[in-house]
Amino acid sequence: MTRLSELLDRQVVTESGRSLGRAFDVRGRWSGKEVKVIALAVGRRGFLERLGIGSSRGERRRHHKTWKHDTVPWEAVLRLQDGRIVVRDGTESG
Repeated sequence: MTRLSELLDRQVVTESGRSLGRAFDVRGRWSGKEVKVIALAVGRRGFLERLGIGSSRGERRRHHKTWKHDTVPWEAVLRLQDGRIVVRDGTESG
């Protein structure tokens, strides 16, 4: 089992080796009594969001428009390897 904290600050790369930046936040959705991971926030905007700079604070529409291109869907994660998170090619627009 992997802890969410183990994902943070890892380099995120595609299968072909393209760097997408670091994973700065993990996004989740409540599902009953547990949280289901749905995406990783990566790169510069992910870092700013982690700091609370520019995050929507309830403005859901603006939030998705602002950060959409800096998330990777959890379904795209293939494996954790050598301290990195490897994702499918073509998923960097999440």
